[in-house]
Amino acid sequence: MMIWFGAGLLVLIAATGTAVVRTRDVTNQVLALGFYGLLLALMFFIFQAPDVALSQITVGAVALPLMVMLAIARMRFRDRARSAAQASRSTEGRND
Repeated sequence: MMIWFGAGLLVLIAATGTAVVRTRDVTNQVLALGFYGLLLALMFFIFQAPDVALSQITVGAVALPLMVMLAIARMRFRDRARSAAQASRSTEGRND
């Protein structure tokens, strides 16, 4: 019974890893990455490595997706600020 569960879990991990790579939308990709991290943590726990599972939950399922989402939000904020500054410069040149 446990062998089938482990094999099914490994197949699910392979499918989720493929979904992470094939997803084009960044937000959906980060969500899939977090789910992938949780599945890896479950795999480590099932295969009797609970210390590695706890580290995987912390890093792979929480910290990494959070850092990626914060980096994306910062890049979007910077792009909006840069385009707003360019738009204000172009309107100043027209008023002269």
